[in-house]
Amino acid sequence: MAELIITKDNFDKEVLQADKPVLLDFWASWCGPCKMLAPTIEALAEELKDVKVGKVNVDEQEELAMQFQVMHIPTLVVLKDGNVLHQEAGVKSKEEILAMLGK
Repeated sequence: MAELIITKDNFDKEVLQADKPVLLDFWASWCGPCKMLAPTIEALAEELKDVKVGKVNVDEQEELAMQFQVMHIPTLVVLKDGNVLHQEAGVKSKEEILAMLGK
C-alpha cells in the first residue's frame, strides 16, 4: 500500500479510526534528512500490509505538528488505537523503524 497523505481533514478517519497500527512520518520538502528517510518510508509502506503508513507535511499541517509537539524533522510516530506508542526524531534505519513497530 502506498503512503497516505495525512491532513487535519482525514486524520480522524485514517489515523484515529485505523484498524491497524499507523506509522506517521512528519517531514518537509526542504528537509535534507527527510529526503534521506523517504525511500525507507516508501519501502515500508509497500512491504508492511499490517501497518498503515502516512506522511504529514509540517509546513502544510501545522496543527498536527503542534498536536504531536514535533520540534525536529523527520519525526516518526507510531500509533495504535489512537494512542502514541513511540515517537522519535531523526533519520532511522529500516531496522530501527521495524523495532518501533514491534517487528
